[in-house]
Amino acid sequence: MKERLRVLVVGVGGMGASHLRGYARIPGYEVAGIAVAKNTARAEALSSELGLGVPIFTDYGAALDAVRPDVVSINTYPDTHAEYAIRAMRAGCHVFLEKPIARTVAEAEDVAAVARATGKKLVVGYILRQHPAWIRFIELARGLGKPLIMRMNLNQQSFGNEWATHRTFIAKMPPLVDCGVHYVDVMCQMTRSRPRIVQGIAARVSDEIDPDKANYGQLQVTFEDGSVGWYEVGWGPMMSKSAFFVKDVIGPRGSVSLDKDVASTDPSDVSKHTIVDTIIVHSSETDAQGRPAKKDRAITIEDEPDHEELCRREQEHLLRAIADDTDLSEHLDDAVNSLKICYAAVESYTTGRAIHLT
Repeated sequence: MKERLRVLVVGVGGMGASHLRGYARIPGYEVAGIAVAKNTARAEALSSELGLGVPIFTDYGAALDAVRPDVVSINTYPDTHAEYAIRAMRAGCHVFLEKPIARTVAEAEDVAAVARATGKKLVVGYILRQHPAWIRFIELARGLGKPLIMRMNLNQQSFGNEWATHRTFIAKMPPLVDCGVHYVDVMCQMTRSRPRIVQGIAARVSDEIDPDKANYGQLQVTFEDGSVGWYEVGWGPMMSKSAFFVKDVIGPRGSVSLDKDVASTDPSDVSKHTIVDTIIVHSSETDAQGRPAKKDRAITIEDEPDHEELCRREQEHLLRAIADDTDLSEHLDDAVNSLKICYAAVESYTTGRAIHLT
């Protein structure tokens, strides 16, 4: 492998800017160019902040041809994910692709197929896979026995610019898909079982979004091993702060929960969404009198990376995958599978029926 891999960063919004900073901090990368649709001023400011002095493009194809990168980092809206990723891999580039992997399941399957055909490494931005507390959460959940009951949500109060950004996201993709893929991916890692039935509900609780869109949604999924899970998401100024954070798994041997000081957390601050205070482990074991045999155990994870650090770790993961020629087939399968489940929930609330996956 080259001493430093040349990177083209495409899109420098919230996630793109964080990933750009990550590449700039990792010795194995060299930022060689930035591509944006319109916001050249932001790209120039970031380039100056990081001392990059790289060319800035407003045309993706022109950037790809001019920079000839080893790695393309795609941080645009989902409607360009498949097109940009496929073009990059066919041009001989490894790819980091922000979640979701594509706008549709069919596109996602095409992206995964091209990754396999070209042999290029493709890492999808499932940021929780790099978080020590979430990694431990999944490990502990797997020790609870089967079936599992998985309860997760991420409701976000948002105002002003944040609400405007959420409305833009809603116009392009249901929140149940945009955020849901993260937490459905966690459920699939916990069960390692095939999803069987998916149901969804949704509601439009704002006149500021299109009549055919929803800013609240919930999905329920049943797995072949009998495990069940639900995920809930709502965006907007009307959302309840108390409904912000639930991450809880129950099994025959007890339960594991992520604990967070919700009262002091601003749910509109995206950088705080991954932070975990403690993991609470509860045992279902009882003594001869049928009372709890063990006290609940609180696990503190000392390594608590912030949002910027997690983005850097994602890029280190990609660098290792390239250097070690890591097989990422399972990762790609998981990215397609989580998208499939979330879109099945959308189909369910659209049609009013449960969706049976084959």
